[in-house]
Amino acid sequence: MMSSYKADSTVPHHQAPEGPLSDKWSKYKASAKLINPANKRKYKVIVVGSGLAGASASATLAELGYQVDCFCYQDSARRAHSIAAQGGINAAKNYQNDGDNVHRLFYDTIKGGDFRSREANVYRLAEISTQIIDQCVAQGVPFAREYGGLLANRSFGGAQVSRTFYAAGQTGQQLLIGAYQALSKEISKGGVTMHPRTEMLDIVKVDGHAKGIISRNLVTGEITRHAADTVILATGGYGNVFFLSTNAMGCNVTAALKAYKKGAYMANPCYTQIHPTCIPVSGDYQSKLTLMSESLRNDGRIWVPKKAEDCGKPAVEIAEEDRDYYLERKYPSFGNLCPRDIASRAAKEVCDEGRGVGASGLGVYLDFADSIARLGEDAIRARYGNLFQMYAKITGEDPYKSPMRIYPAVHYTMGGLWVDYNLMSNVPGLHVLGEANFSDHGANRLGASALMQGLADGYFVIPVTLGNYLADQKPGAVTTEHPEFAKAATENRERIEKILSIQGTRSVDSIHRELGLLMWDNCGMERTKEGLEEALAKIPEIRKSFWEDVRIPGHAGELNKELEKALRVADFIEFADVMCHDALNREESCGGHFRAEHQFTQADPEVQAGTTQEGEAKRRDDDFGYVAAWGYQGEGVQPSLNKEALVFEEVKPSIRSYQ
Repeated sequence: MMSSYKADSTVPHHQAPEGPLSDKWSKYKASAKLINPANKRKYKVIVVGSGLAGASASATLAELGYQVDCFCYQDSARRAHSIAAQGGINAAKNYQNDGDNVHRLFYDTIKGGDFRSREANVYRLAEISTQIIDQCVAQGVPFAREYGGLLANRSFGGAQVSRTFYAAGQTGQQLLIGAYQALSKEISKGGVTMHPRTEMLDIVKVDGHAKGIISRNLVTGEITRHAADTVILATGGYGNVFFLSTNAMGCNVTAALKAYKKGAYMANPCYTQIHPTCIPVSGDYQSKLTLMSESLRNDGRIWVPKKAEDCGKPAVEIAEEDRDYYLERKYPSFGNLCPRDIASRAAKEVCDEGRGVGASGLGVYLDFADSIARLGEDAIRARYGNLFQMYAKITGEDPYKSPMRIYPAVHYTMGGLWVDYNLMSNVPGLHVLGEANFSDHGANRLGASALMQGLADGYFVIPVTLGNYLADQKPGAVTTEHPEFAKAATENRERIEKILSIQGTRSVDSIHRELGLLMWDNCGMERTKEGLEEALAKIPEIRKSFWEDVRIPGHAGELNKELEKALRVADFIEFADVMCHDALNREESCGGHFRAEHQFTQADPEVQAGTTQEGEAKRRDDDFGYVAAWGYQGEGVQPSLNKEALVFEEVKPSIRSYQ
């Protein structure tokens, strides 16, 4: 297995306007193609996904006059996984007067992503962030407020200012309710047609353009065809490829993978965020993991015993001088609020040393004793009460009396379908929003930026950029009578029949768990060349086991949860292959992609000079300062590598130090 990949070509130009970063978005809006209101009503838009990105895009586009069909596999748009984002949403409002501004948010995001994201997209995100808060306040989102009535802010990892707006520990839920209200208004007016409990099975391309989808009704099993003038994917991330993650059980890669198989580039798929603040795994039969919000790191101190022999003792019996507050020790400038990838690796490091806590030894303490002593239990309860209650219900332990136990887990995926400045993929007419695209977070997402990107893309970016594509399209030119729709529908029906006919001996979950464990061990928090080559050798074996030995009870023409899972797991198996190819090719460490072969050692002059520490991630900017955009070449065939060079005009890539 070769670990070097020759790039076949470069990706299309990213379409960002020329000129200073601070002028690009304004310049773009001033020259964007417009469609008059009467003509907007002639265009149909398909939106797949109803989370923050999908709901905000559907509502805003319908309000502009477009006909929108919105699809979600949940029974209601309100059940989208966006509700699980607890901690907050970033915006450069500078309400705290602590020195924040748009440029600082832009820089923190670029640096937090380890200089692996496109400057123009990130600056636009920071610029739009201030409008998002105004939009959500106008919708009635109940953000926390200071005593005088002003919106409150708190800190999050990777920043030295307080810019995170929040609604207790349920920010994502409250923002989604705001977007859902806007969506419901447009549904009642007839601008949006909702298709709940309906899963997209495939993209339909006509003359190279995305012009519709094939879907399956999850209640009746009916396979249907839907045509439109453009397709928008807002389908979230692929973290469930690891089986255990903080994602909802239904989160999947199907929409993105089907786009990839129809020619869309998959960009940086190996960039996976490992969140440091998760309740540790409790047993072999656990089906998902539960996140404790990063906001807890504002008031909780993270530590482990200094001596391995103390790990079995109750936390309260370990003296202060015998505790290692390792984040405060290693990263004094940021302390417990260092970025997620760095905090996660530091937790793994102390557990690997044998100083982890809990029955498995895979845990560290998140301790609120100092904050409770300083502020009082009532103040902590007001800030984090619902999170503490959730922890107590899951673990049976009272976090007010003893520290929480946490450990890193798969949470968010920074990779996704490649998009240009218009948020359009390399497949004309196929736009991608939110976590489903790769564009804003580089190799590591800063906390509280996922909600920001989803709403920026849906409320403010796609309503402007969509016209650049649609202005050159004749509305309604393609209908479901086109032969490509019949062909795609037949292919997907035959695939379902094939899966149901296998009638082997293995459950879908057993195969998914096998794949997930392989990916976690070899393409998770730490990767090696040998481990990735092992994974690439074993994935075909898992694929063979699935297609020869999976057993699905029931039929296609009914509600069949096992069939739903099987279709998704089949796609995860295919996706795992391109993900490992990407990780194997990227022979450097950056953000959430940590190759054990590429870390600073005592022999490096940077360590000797004190600008970084032994064991920190070591980038190779000259060799890997690009977006890796992978093209599908066929099942079991190595994907083709296409590169988009990352050009930095405003910031200079440097050693990512949080000391």
